[in-house]
Amino acid sequence: QVQLVESGGGLVQAGGSLRLSCVASGRGFGINAMAWYRQAPGQQRVLVASITSGGAINYAESVKGRFTISRDSGKKTMYLQMNSLKPEDTAVYYCHAEVSQYIGNWGNYDYWGQGTQVTVSS
Repeated sequence: QVQLVESGGGLVQAGGSLRLSCVASGRGFGINAMAWYRQAPGQQRVLVASITSGGAINYAESVKGRFTISRDSGKKTMYLQMNSLKPEDTAVYYCHAEVSQYIGNWGNYDYWGQGTQVTVSS
């Protein structure tokens, strides 16, 4: 099993910044890619940003130029620096990881964190 724990959410005024962190823990796994998703009330969960083990990065159009995803491979930690926050960024932010893991045989598995609330007031 792999556990993902997010932190860094909170309440911030529009134009402010927050930094989210996601730490992966467990035994015997390698991370292929990690990503941040968000889900606003009454809406579907959507991709915010992703980063692969090779360093390829992808952003949703709505956050380009404002959010920056990064990772510390040694610490198995991913970050999301969020600047110029807008009220429409309000959502629960989830960490996702695709890992290679031996569970009977080698395979790729998906894991999710429990989510962290980000609220941006106008």
